[in-house]
Amino acid sequence: IDFVLVYEDESRKETNKKGSNEKQRVTYESNLICGGLQLEATRSVLDDKLIFVKVHAPWEVLCTYAEIMHIKLPLKPNDLKTRSSAFGNFSWFTKVLQVDESIIKPEQEFFTAPFEKNRMNDFYIHDRDTFFNPATRSRIVYFILSRIQYQVRDNVKKFGINKLVSSGIYKAAFPLHDCNFSQRSEDPSCPSERYLLYREWAHPRSIYKKQPLDLIRKYYGEKIGIYFAWLGYYTQMLFLAAIVGVACFLYGYVNQNNCTWSKEVCHPDIGGKIIMCPQCDKICPFWKLNSTCESSKISEALVIIDDSPAPLLSLSLLVTLFLEFWKRRQAELEYEWDTVELQQEEQPRPEYEAQCTHVVINEITQEEEHVPFTTWGKCIRVTLCASAVLFWILLIIASVIGIIVYRLSVLVVFSTKLSQTFNGTDPIQKYLTPQTATSITASVISFIIIMILNTIYEKVAIMITNFELPRTQTDYENSLTMKMFLFQFVNYYSSCFYIAFFKGKFVGYPGDPTYWLGKYRNEECEPGGCLLELTTQLTIIMGGKAIWNNIQEVLLPWIKNLIGRYHTASRTEKKSPRWEQDYHLQLMGKLGLFYEYLEMIIQFGFVTLFVASFPLAPLLALVNNILEIRVDAWKMTTQYRRMVPEKAQDIGAWQPIMQGIAILAVVTNAMIIAFTSDMIPRLVYYWSFSVPPYGNHTQYTMEGYINSTLSYFNVSDFKSRSRGSSASDFDIRTCRYRDFRNPPGHPQEYKHNIYYWHVITAKLAFIIVMEHVIYSVKFFISYAIPDVSKRTKSKIKREKYLTQKLLHENHLKDMTKTMGVIRHGNKGNPTPIAKSNEEE
Repeated sequence: IDFVLVYEDESRKETNKKGSNEKQRVTYESNLICGGLQLEATRSVLDDKLIFVKVHAPWEVLCTYAEIMHIKLPLKPNDLKTRSSAFGNFSWFTKVLQVDESIIKPEQEFFTAPFEKNRMNDFYIHDRDTFFNPATRSRIVYFILSRIQYQVRDNVKKFGINKLVSSGIYKAAFPLHDCNFSQRSEDPSCPSERYLLYREWAHPRSIYKKQPLDLIRKYYGEKIGIYFAWLGYYTQMLFLAAIVGVACFLYGYVNQNNCTWSKEVCHPDIGGKIIMCPQCDKICPFWKLNSTCESSKISEALVIIDDSPAPLLSLSLLVTLFLEFWKRRQAELEYEWDTVELQQEEQPRPEYEAQCTHVVINEITQEEEHVPFTTWGKCIRVTLCASAVLFWILLIIASVIGIIVYRLSVLVVFSTKLSQTFNGTDPIQKYLTPQTATSITASVISFIIIMILNTIYEKVAIMITNFELPRTQTDYENSLTMKMFLFQFVNYYSSCFYIAFFKGKFVGYPGDPTYWLGKYRNEECEPGGCLLELTTQLTIIMGGKAIWNNIQEVLLPWIKNLIGRYHTASRTEKKSPRWEQDYHLQLMGKLGLFYEYLEMIIQFGFVTLFVASFPLAPLLALVNNILEIRVDAWKMTTQYRRMVPEKAQDIGAWQPIMQGIAILAVVTNAMIIAFTSDMIPRLVYYWSFSVPPYGNHTQYTMEGYINSTLSYFNVSDFKSRSRGSSASDFDIRTCRYRDFRNPPGHPQEYKHNIYYWHVITAKLAFIIVMEHVIYSVKFFISYAIPDVSKRTKSKIKREKYLTQKLLHENHLKDMTKTMGVIRHGNKGNPTPIAKSNEEE
């Protein structure tokens, strides 16, 4: 059984409605039989309304379409060594991580070539029943099902199983799993590959083992196989990145109490005597600097990047190495899985072909061809699609502005309520400052809005891409990929970009604050900077996204299948056949793998774009991915119908997207270090302003750094609109604020001082130098590491040579036999022989 079609018998419906659906189905099945397929209809044992049509492709049909689809098939066993251990003498150490070869036996290797019927004798046809494996058979049958016509209306041909399923004429169409996932098949000839995949790949006890990629590829096809190969390789990179991140965190955690500036913030005679200016108008109180003591320590523990850019440099190089070595690994898989010269002849999608009503002249062939719309019509569609995408991106930006307004509004409320609820010595106030409360609630609301917009836009993006009508499935997926990634890039990262690069940068000073929309006073960062808030935002979004995705991917399919099994069990106690069991599983859909890639690429962005602010991000991603591999394996083997196997050489458009993110990550992290962290101001203070002529210390030190970063403001200079409420409580004349400005009474009071210009110069110089250094190293690595290893190139050339030699030798043998027959037949007739020799 190569494929199964399912429909509902209309004669058993209560309405007894018969019409065009039955006519189209009968026409379609008749055309399938005319096309050479064999059909057998069976009524369901659980629900007598359901009819299962089992589809079988005979030998002649398989051979014909294998040639049409340029499917590579075995010529002779491959005597080359295609796989070698990467660990050499340490293979004993990794044996525990390998898949047991006694359970999942290695696949036999073959030389292959695109199948041709007229050269069938050249191919390794040991057994006709097994020459085409089940995955190849299903792929060929699906190719036929997608192109058989079922109706002609207004000179427009309608064809393809996808249209029939979407219109409800058929309820489902799918290839079968080979057995139950929890036990082997009773048929001794069945390889029980689904059972083996569940036992050695999807089961929790195999979580520490490597993936059986060859069996995954054989059962599900190269497209799914290369996804899991990429995901496993990406997870290995995260393991190394997590080691660097954890080392940074532990260093910061151990040294948080030895940090000079944290000590100054927490010291009762320094931070306890520094009175800070109110952070909002009128109702916000003055506050003491040491109220941020705990958040300062946490920031120091989490954000080691404040001390040195070395972790950023190492992580950036690690990402570059991952991308380059993945290309090499991908080339190895192309060779091992025989997709080096994959001839994807990119047939037009049935949805595209059905709309081809316009006739144009092909500029190359000068022949007529049918297209769905004119050049002008295509321009209109592209313009409308671009406008729709732009509208949704603007909607995201509007939601971000809404969150900013919420932050500005609620900060006032928290500043008032928290000061009334807790007194200054309450332990909880050490951790729950107005800024912290505002940050956490805003991050949670931002995450909820992100997920709502994401759910809506997924459907909108599919509608836009369907309207755009790409020609091939690859064009369709690439178009959808760019739309979805562009949207989700803005959706997930915009709030992080705001905190990293805009918050606290354009606030003015207490006597002349800057206002949003003329009403809302701009947010300020805490004295320790905005990095802790950025870390909070990243943690909530990454953690919340991982939890939400697991609920969607695991819990929902499991509950749906549980309900389905309960309903079928309540109807009858009969044992259902394989096709009925598979019918009640969930449908993954053509875009199922697309969403898996998108989820991981968004995570890749979080890990790389903002790693300077949260070195533990790779660790969170690593834990998520270890579970993600097994969760995806579990749902594919147990909860979903078997997908139609598809060929693929690489991960497609996701590779350049990752490379673009890696390049952008250098800029974002350099700017985070320069403009969001305190690394540059600290270095400037240490080397220039801690000693004369600007400082009072006799040697380089960080003592007095906090005092140097806080400017003075005369309380009497407050405007009535922004005057604080509790100046009398502290009996003060001046307050402090985070900036580098001249004090009151200075000839240029409240203007930026010399420290500010030193810091700005150092920041710009750092960005330029850092970016050029990292980019230079990245490009050098890219140049030094070839995309295809020398060993793989040699194997490809060797196999190609041997394959051509084999085909050529077989062809020569056939020619020799033919010429021998001719000579033998012309023996005794010298004239024709001479003529034949001339021709030869």
